[in-house]
Amino acid sequence: MPEITVHCWNLERNGKQDPALRLKAHELLAMDNPALVLRQEMPGADENGAAVMYELEETLGMRGWLGPGSCTAVFADQTVFRTVRTWPQTGPLWTLPPTALTMRYLPAGHDALPMVVGSFHLNYASGTARMAEAEWLTTWADKRWTTPEGDTVRIPALLGGDTNSYPEPSGLDEPPLPVLDAIADEPHRAHRSYPTPQGRRMDTRPDEVLYTAGLHDVAQHHADRPGGSTDAVAPTVDACETHGPDARVDRVYVTAELLPAVTDVDVIPVPLLMSDHHVVRLTLDGDRLADILNRLPVGALAVG
Repeated sequence: MPEITVHCWNLERNGKQDPALRLKAHELLAMDNPALVLRQEMPGADENGAAVMYELEETLGMRGWLGPGSCTAVFADQTVFRTVRTWPQTGPLWTLPPTALTMRYLPAGHDALPMVVGSFHLNYASGTARMAEAEWLTTWADKRWTTPEGDTVRIPALLGGDTNSYPEPSGLDEPPLPVLDAIADEPHRAHRSYPTPQGRRMDTRPDEVLYTAGLHDVAQHHADRPGGSTDAVAPTVDACETHGPDARVDRVYVTAELLPAVTDVDVIPVPLLMSDHHVVRLTLDGDRLADILNRLPVGALAVG
């Protein structure tokens, strides 16, 4: 069974604008031999002829695509994934535009469906903006492809990023929603909540929007199925005075047809000196992914 490793990481200010720290951070990722890396916070990566992007490509041994405004990026192992088109027009409402690509999983063969791969970073300060951005994010779960037989079909999607909000409570052993008044920093209370007739509510609306559109949180999926692990729903940011308690704001979503390929999800802890976010790691079964993209039965590993 070939394994495909996907990393999703908001590396704080692209290594806190420290070249040595940035290099060390990406060497850490490269040790895990990922096939895809979904990055957020890429300031400066478009400067000096995109020199930083070329540096990161060399460190990772991958090709990179930088999204509009140097906010997000996708890196891919070109022996595993190959881009067949980019999506430079990401919609009108983004504060930090995503990077979105249609990619072919090469082991599946040339006639297999491609899939959308995206890296996103939702608005930090506005719940209203986050919800609108999440709604635009759903458009990448609605891309079409014409097969060699002439059929036009919807293709799978894999999207990961920093939601700056919370997952809808699942009943699993994951960080609970913060209590608004327990967040010491008053502006941050406003940033992470929204008004309702019953008072302010912690913001889970992006998660709800994505789920409504058929995008599933791979961490909750893996933790909730037989043999799964609650390591999948570990915090991706640690408690601090300004942001409140531990939280799982960094998440990877896939359309339902990809869920049978998910074999593991966990969180790689990162020291605060490197970044204020940990790395979300998704592992996929390459054979199952190939079957899915060829629209073949994928066995008994349930969507659950």
